[in-house]
Amino acid sequence: MSQYQNYMVQWIIPLAFILAGLIAGIIGEKIVFGKLKEFVVSKQIPGSEIIFQSLHRMTFIWFVVAGFSGAVITYQTRPNITNALEKLLTIIFLFSVTLVLARLAAGFTSIITQRREGISTSLLSNLAKFTVLILGTLILLQTVGIQITPILTTLGIGGLAVGLALQNTLANLFSGFYLLLSKQVKIGDYIKVETGHEGYVTDITWRDTTIKDLANNLVVVPNSKISSAIFINYHLPTKDMSLSINVGVDYDSDLEQVEKVTVEVANEVMQEISPQLIHHQPYLRYQNFGDSSINFIVYIRINEFFDQRIVRHLFIKKLHKRYQEEGIKIPFPATVIHMQGSGMMGTGVERE
Repeated sequence: MSQYQNYMVQWIIPLAFILAGLIAGIIGEKIVFGKLKEFVVSKQIPGSEIIFQSLHRMTFIWFVVAGFSGAVITYQTRPNITNALEKLLTIIFLFSVTLVLARLAAGFTSIITQRREGISTSLLSNLAKFTVLILGTLILLQTVGIQITPILTTLGIGGLAVGLALQNTLANLFSGFYLLLSKQVKIGDYIKVETGHEGYVTDITWRDTTIKDLANNLVVVPNSKISSAIFINYHLPTKDMSLSINVGVDYDSDLEQVEKVTVEVANEVMQEISPQLIHHQPYLRYQNFGDSSINFIVYIRINEFFDQRIVRHLFIKKLHKRYQEEGIKIPFPATVIHMQGSGMMGTGVERE
């Protein structure tokens, strides 16, 4: 066999491995992987969606890496070049495996946290993904012969400088974990911060807490601000709460009848909005003798903070109609002015 033929054989076999790897990768990704995904999804196997999302494009990469590995082994070249290529392929393979494991960890963490009401899915899933990536990178470096002990030592020494540089970021990160562990704020809670911002907590990330107000706008507050602020959580210890409504009636009213009629109307509203809380009977308490009315407060139990608008709306409508039927008057504000002057002593003028 001539030198030219030997040269051609030396190149043909490695190229064949590379080509085979590319073809196998395309077939595996487009046909085999696609068909398997359709079958598993149709069977509704738990976690199958996360597994296939984690393996997306990895089948092609692994077949291509296998083809190049075969080419490196069969192609005769200098040992140092061969070792360098083998290390490069090993790094690519191990990093792809680490990426798959990180995706799986993040996906299954999301599933677990979604089953627990009020836990931040994004924060914990990102933490799981970041942890797997760090561990995988350290294992990768150790596998290719790079000593990780000096790296860890260097990171430990430089950790102080990094901590000072990222002080605000780390403060928000640990504040986010504090909020989750303390259970003072959960996803879905309605809170009001001392700054005046209020709404439903939609997410707690590694940096900030997102609040959606009643106008459907998003308010983004750093976690460190939330953890150090004075705020009201309207969903703790329970979602249901008491709504207080101020009412005033005429001085000529029969207060026993007023109480009876008002409680009946409040019961009617509760039957419509929060029937499961009807065992918490509504009640009223007289407060004071006002300038033109006897004032009292009605207490109604509602499901959650958001219901107060519709409950107040229905109660005022129904109470006004019922008072008209019963002849109970809600007086206009009035002030009596006594004027003294020439020719007039003790004249009373009523201003409405």
